[in-house]
Amino acid sequence: MNGMIRWHEERTIPVNIETIWHLFELENIQRIMPNVIENKVIEQKEGVVGSTYQQKYKEGKRIETYIVEDLEYENTPEKKHNKIGFTLAKAFEIEAAFTLYKIEEHQTKFIYQGENKGLNFLGKVLLKLGGEKNNNKVVTDFMNLVESEAMKEA
Repeated sequence: MNGMIRWHEERTIPVNIETIWHLFELENIQRIMPNVIENKVIEQKEGVVGSTYQQKYKEGKRIETYIVEDLEYENTPEKKHNKIGFTLAKAFEIEAAFTLYKIEEHQTKFIYQGENKGLNFLGKVLLKLGGEKNNNKVVTDFMNLVESEAMKEA
């Protein structure tokens, strides 16, 4: 039991790169992550990397609070990239990366990749139970939401 799930999904969205990137800004994050009910800046570092936020995530009636850290950040006209990391419920260590590449003015490649690691026995068991299939659905739903919100802006 390795207790880890990895994902890497890509799609092309027929919307300008800046428009899509705008959805990942703090004030818009709820549009693409509706379960994140609070996102409070703890420390804002120059150049973004090392910045931390307290996030609250609601699933059903349960609310999880955790600290998100910016691990990588790049923002150029051709490429936008942000990698974040956080530990959830002391059981999971999650890293997620969002990357946008400008193909042309109204064509953007969106890559969403990450990994979810069980930190202890419980985490590993839950990952196994939740499984790859459930995770794939979450990943696909997220990408669909980013695309549909981007299309609304375009």
